[in-house]
Amino acid sequence: MPKALLLENIHPDAAQSLRDHGFEVETMKGALSEDELIDALDGVDLVGVRSKTNVTARVLEARPNLSAVGCFCIGTNQVDLDYAGKHGIAVFNAPYSNTRSVVELVICDIICLMRRIPAHTHHIKHGVWDKSAAGSHEVRGKTLGIIGYGNIGSQLSVLAEALGMRVVFYDIEEKLALGNAHRCATLNELLEQSDAVTLHVDGRKSNTGFFGEDQFDHMKQDAIFINLSRGFVADLDALKQHLDSGHLAGAAVDVFPVEPKKSGDAFNTPLADEDNMILTPHIGGSTLEAQESIGHFVSQRLEDYWFNGSTSLSVNLPQINLGSCKGVCRIAHLHANLPGVLARVNHVLGNENINISFQSLATEGELGYVVTDVASKPSTETLEALRNIEGTIRMRVTN
Repeated sequence: MPKALLLENIHPDAAQSLRDHGFEVETMKGALSEDELIDALDGVDLVGVRSKTNVTARVLEARPNLSAVGCFCIGTNQVDLDYAGKHGIAVFNAPYSNTRSVVELVICDIICLMRRIPAHTHHIKHGVWDKSAAGSHEVRGKTLGIIGYGNIGSQLSVLAEALGMRVVFYDIEEKLALGNAHRCATLNELLEQSDAVTLHVDGRKSNTGFFGEDQFDHMKQDAIFINLSRGFVADLDALKQHLDSGHLAGAAVDVFPVEPKKSGDAFNTPLADEDNMILTPHIGGSTLEAQESIGHFVSQRLEDYWFNGSTSLSVNLPQINLGSCKGVCRIAHLHANLPGVLARVNHVLGNENINISFQSLATEGELGYVVTDVASKPSTETLEALRNIEGTIRMRVTN
């Protein structure tokens, strides 16, 4: 019976789906350290994580029999994708499943900050009745600057326009503007005209410290700042300085450079004493609807890979979308992208007079992936010959 380990309180539907497909499933609520993860992966075929558990090269090297990693979230920067790919470990994520949840929280943060809800709440909790319109604004007619116009940024653009906001965006890649959104040629162009600035950039290492003192300095007087993307992209010390000076009117932060491993752990931030501030514990995509959707989506990718060899929507392997086997068995052969591998595979099969019922090949970068359904079961010698083809990384045989 194959074994799966799901960490970080992944939605129970994911575990149930894997169990329904014949997996023995162990679940854990919290994240694990590198050493703890190595120990926990003993005998495990598939592992599921969210954003707190780092699946490093050291972890993968220690557990070479691991077949796949499921990231039950948008990001995959917590996994060493290059090492995983070169050693035949597929990685899957859920790039769209919690988009709406993140967008709704951004909209909520914008409205609350524009109306100074956090400040008013703080005052009334401390016995001060401060009924005043000072500093409170409607969002209608204000300019929203979106940095990163991907799945989340573009959907946010549509909802913000529905609220009557003017939308500008900046992205290093060419993106089609939706509705009446306007693309800015430079980041500073966006910052200098936006009443609200929100970050939606990915987790690549080059984005570390992306938004710092210079960027905050270019923002409009009394603008608000929102970060629901990655904790390491924004300089929170610089943010605090611009809030304390009165330059910025408020901020919402959902992600932090260093976060606790599990719920209930202690956490402190110097931003806690700010007046018009929303602080949330990395819950941008944490709605029941989103987590259920992610649980279904990623578990299905893992099941399709384990049983069918399908790499559709994998983030680190050549992608082939596969259904059930069209022969007696299926041979999935991952290899270095060298000339002639497909010919060698077919030559080995031909030597045993094995007919091919179906075959598909995909290559991406340094990797190649050929899947072959055969009409008769290969001998042990034939399978060994396939494994010995130059450049072979991993080979799996399924019925």
